[in-house]
Amino acid sequence: MSRLETRAQSVLCCIFFHYLRFFWVVLFCSAISILGSVVYAANRVEVQVTPKSALLKKNIEAYIANLSQGDVKTLQAAKRVVQQQAEKASQALGYYQTQIVVRISEGDEPVLYVEVERGEPVRLRTVNIQVNGEAADLPAFAVPDDKRLKVGARLDHSAYDDVKSMLQNQALRFGFFAADFTKSELLIDPQIGAADIHLVFESGPRYRLGEVRFSEHAKIDPDVLERLLPFTPGTPYNSALVAKLSQNLQSTGYFEQVRVDAVGSADGPIEIPVEVSLEAIKPRTVSVGLGFSTDVGPRGRLGWERHRVNSSGHKLGFDSEISKPRQNVSTWYQIPLAAPLTDYLRFSSGYQREELVDAESRLINLGVQWHARLPSEWLRVVSLRWEQEDYDFGRNGKSGRSSFLMPGVGFSVLRSDSPLDPSQGYRLQWDVRGAKQDFVADADVLHVTALARGLLTFADKHRVLGRAQVGAIGTNSYDKVPPSLRFFAGGDQSVRGYDYQTLSPRDDQGNREGGRYMFAGSLEYQYSIAERWRIATFVDQGNAFNSLGDKMNTGAGFGVRWVSPVGPLRLDLAHAFDEDKGWRIHFSMGPEL
Repeated sequence: MSRLETRAQSVLCCIFFHYLRFFWVVLFCSAISILGSVVYAANRVEVQVTPKSALLKKNIEAYIANLSQGDVKTLQAAKRVVQQQAEKASQALGYYQTQIVVRISEGDEPVLYVEVERGEPVRLRTVNIQVNGEAADLPAFAVPDDKRLKVGARLDHSAYDDVKSMLQNQALRFGFFAADFTKSELLIDPQIGAADIHLVFESGPRYRLGEVRFSEHAKIDPDVLERLLPFTPGTPYNSALVAKLSQNLQSTGYFEQVRVDAVGSADGPIEIPVEVSLEAIKPRTVSVGLGFSTDVGPRGRLGWERHRVNSSGHKLGFDSEISKPRQNVSTWYQIPLAAPLTDYLRFSSGYQREELVDAESRLINLGVQWHARLPSEWLRVVSLRWEQEDYDFGRNGKSGRSSFLMPGVGFSVLRSDSPLDPSQGYRLQWDVRGAKQDFVADADVLHVTALARGLLTFADKHRVLGRAQVGAIGTNSYDKVPPSLRFFAGGDQSVRGYDYQTLSPRDDQGNREGGRYMFAGSLEYQYSIAERWRIATFVDQGNAFNSLGDKMNTGAGFGVRWVSPVGPLRLDLAHAFDEDKGWRIHFSMGPEL
């Protein structure tokens, strides 16, 4: 289960049944409405083009759409205007030699007929488009490779207008606020069927982003805010940089409202001042969430956060979670570093009680983490964590207490085309932690985990999702390794078809005690049957074990996926091939990567 739990389950059932109840009604009503519109249009207007041209027919229909309604008298009065509009629609596509006849049929349902002999189109004889000035060196101002602007192509007025708009929009985007056309000509000779385009665009100088001034209501030190700047004063203007600054400020969580003004004008200064208006957010928020999965059943979450402890941007928070097998509380304190959005120090402490299948664990911890985003876009987390765990194995199993001071490092990267419902992408993650006996640790331990997920969509409706997880423990005293560091497999996010964390080696009393190694892999195929609905089939394989030669357990099944407004929901029916327990239902939610 992922973090997309907030308010999810409180509205899930309502949303589901609302969509299900009204889906067919809306579809039926829409179909009737569209059919009625088509029938009405067919009874009121008929455009006939000879020789046939679907593009010209559609354009004429668009031009006369508002003139083709009414009784016979109304249509008769509109004949002249209809003919003029039909001529404009034809000329817009280069047909200047059209012969147009407009007539109206008699009867209870009069029909407006527009009969068009299109003739030969005007074709481009000369296409001269020049960009002069500093913009000439920017690839964005290259003349587009538009087949409508090739010499010999049929004249299309929209292509001429589009290239002019493109040049003007690019000038505004890249800061050429004094740019203008010194020549803008479309010369047409209908008699010989030729047209000439002459466009000369003088960009003028490129303006620059100047000093950034923050409002006095920010309540955050200016030096912290300046670390969020994606540019330095004097950088050539780019509207994307202005938008990035606004996005960075909004992402900090410090502000209720963010407004960035950096508008240049032809008469303005070449270096444009950037004015940032900020309205501080309320200092504290409380969040409550409910969730459910077949792994842990229903669970609740309560969080509290103070967004601004001081003007340096420090944050303080409290989180708690409760479910039948697991309860935990934690507090944290966060200090922003050079890049406040991605680089920070977080100090934390917490307590967790967890009921495993055959064991009970009570864990307290203290730690610090250094989060940093690398130039390669990988996230690196360097940590130092102290854990003390009391545990008991059931049915006359052993109990004990362990303490470990464990430095560690982890790397992760996520690349996808959508955070909620990606069509392609991947996630890679690996973590290494270790401890040295007699150095605030009861044993030598090296703990390694790795995860890889990948998603590929092809032919629009076909999706393939793959997953592989591995883990290993190296130690000089496995008996002193607590349950929280050992590996278990089985469940919604591991090997479907098996109960949560039931795949594990057993001790002499038959208790599942966790393994030294773990592997879990999955291959899933999905097919889209509607905009938000998919069906799936999958095969999972994995186990937690003490010997690399132990066998893998296999589960397979099928399911349905619904991309709800709060995140993807998954309902699966899986069969365990290595246990005689029939089929198991799995329900979970959250992103697939």
